[in-house]
Amino acid sequence: MTGQVFLASRNAAKLVELRRILEPYVPGVEVLGLDDVEPYDEPAETEPTFEGNALIKGRAGVAATGLPSVADDSGICIDELNGMPGVLSARWSGVRGESAAQANNRLLLAQLESVPDERRHAEFRCAVVCCIPGGEEYLEIGVMRGRVLRAARGGGGFGYDPIFAADGYDASTAELTPGEKDAISHRGKALRSIAPAVAEALAAT
Repeated sequence: MTGQVFLASRNAAKLVELRRILEPYVPGVEVLGLDDVEPYDEPAETEPTFEGNALIKGRAGVAATGLPSVADDSGICIDELNGMPGVLSARWSGVRGESAAQANNRLLLAQLESVPDERRHAEFRCAVVCCIPGGEEYLEIGVMRGRVLRAARGGGGFGYDPIFAADGYDASTAELTPGEKDAISHRGKALRSIAPAVAEALAAT
């Protein structure tokens, strides 16, 4: 079984991650990103929840491409900050573009500078949807608990990975191998949960 699935993202690391997780379910699967399809008006992420924003993107993707469309919204939720940045994670610092991740990390570390280690608890949350031509929609949630480190470590991953260590790990998630991260990450959990629905949708096309 082979097929194409659309991921509503330009993030190359996310495309590789989805392909890696889907491959056992759909050998030879082709994951297309926003740069691989005809441009369309991407909707604003206006919902206050990860689930709502993921659905906005997934519905726009399936309408524009006609392909089974996967979309996610995720972020880091800091206990000490009452769950923030949450859905604002990607734009927490107000910086856009390639330098946003570093700016976001610097700001968050500065905001938590005086917070002792025992109160630096946090979690990554991810909502993943798969919208199928015809109207079916699937939604899965993944959570990875851990803590915010005091300095960025590691060159892997993306986003807040360099400043976050999952429960039971001394290494940041940016220091883990792709396989190690997939096994415990919020996105990996959600993608594995939704992968059978994606495979079923591809089998029906």
